[in-house]
Amino acid sequence: MRIISGTFKGRRFNPPTSITARPTTDFAKESLFNLLNNRMDLEGITALDLFSGTGSISYELVSRGAMHVTAIEMSDKHISFIKKIIKQLKMDNLRILRSDVFRFVDKCTMTFDLIFADPPYQMEDIQQIPDKVFKRGCIKEDGVLIVEHGSKTDFSEHPNFVEHRHYGNVHFSFFENK
Repeated sequence: MRIISGTFKGRRFNPPTSITARPTTDFAKESLFNLLNNRMDLEGITALDLFSGTGSISYELVSRGAMHVTAIEMSDKHISFIKKIIKQLKMDNLRILRSDVFRFVDKCTMTFDLIFADPPYQMEDIQQIPDKVFKRGCIKEDGVLIVEHGSKTDFSEHPNFVEHRHYGNVHFSFFENK
């Protein structure tokens, strides 16, 4: 796993084998951030990383100039790894919280420019993620929500859906708060 661009470009991390998260591949992550750079300026944004796993997306956002990133994760092993990387890179604008994503969103009082969600592909409630984010008002006007998912998930009927991209087995659905 590596940071592709920005302040920490080229830094590599090897999550311990005890981590069960499926990190977004470097190829898919690079393609995703190329798309994002054409859509928005990442410098100075606030971002939320749901189901943060290894923290790969959070590190990339901080490296590219995000003002503040909040990462939500349930696994203590994953949180320990993320905290280790935060300390190692001295990232004072990345905060990791231990919480169930749906509980966090249901109680969230903050708003974000960008929200990235990478739930387990087989998760039963995956279709609820955009509804909950938009209903709760977690995303700023003109903000973007990206959900990473497998090939069997289709968000194209959602009213905020704007685009679907896939890179190998990795699929991204984009939503906007218009």
